[in-house]
Amino acid sequence: MSEIMDFRIRWGMVIDLDKCTGCGACMVACQAENNIAPQVDASNKLRSLNWLVVYRLSNGRAFPDHEVAYLPRPCMQCGKPSCVSVCPVIATDKREEGGIVSQIPPRCIGCRYCMASCPYHARYFNWYDPKWPGDLGRALTPDVSTRPRGVVEKCTFCHHRWQKAKDEAIANGRDPWDLPDGAYVTSCAEACPNGAITFGDLKNPKHKVHELSQSPYAFRLLERLGTDPQVYYLSRREWVRRKGDNYLEDEPTAGTRRG
Repeated sequence: MSEIMDFRIRWGMVIDLDKCTGCGACMVACQAENNIAPQVDASNKLRSLNWLVVYRLSNGRAFPDHEVAYLPRPCMQCGKPSCVSVCPVIATDKREEGGIVSQIPPRCIGCRYCMASCPYHARYFNWYDPKWPGDLGRALTPDVSTRPRGVVEKCTFCHHRWQKAKDEAIANGRDPWDLPDGAYVTSCAEACPNGAITFGDLKNPKHKVHELSQSPYAFRLLERLGTDPQVYYLSRREWVRRKGDNYLEDEPTAGTRRG
């Protein structure tokens, strides 16, 4: 896409990395909410399926100067998503109101061009048919369809929750395009025990996420690529902010994945 589309609403996140402890509650909530089946082989990281992944960052220094940080990474819902331009069947698009990058499994042919083009590795190929052991299949979220093997999946900012919030606003005679702060939140933001994830309309001054995104300590991952992510991060630690934009002149440090 050559230019950023102008949406009336721009749903986004601000994740405070100084509050995140890497507990993984957001990952579990995301899997449960979006009907992601248990892994056939969880040890095979090449075929794992997690819409939200928590990474461990390190400043690479020896004790007592050693520090770590944990970075949850959902889909960035980029303003200029490279995944959209490479999809040959329009299985992904940037036309959902709110700026959410859609993913339509019935259209996907599994070519995985979008996975190759995403600089955040936020897309996953479904290698297996979903299976839930025991009675877990009875606990699926009814508003989220299950996906078959052979298609690409990704975070959708729990889009079905927005649909519910809009329906509730219409039923109560309110403007569905001007939801109050907290009327629509993602499962990861709701489950975070430390309140590290804030979700809302980045363009609405009445939403907390708008204020946080304007902080001098806010940054976006690989911002120099020009993808215009709708996910912001906060940290008062300079080394964390520098790592977020991949300053290669820094000394080598560890950045390993959890989960």
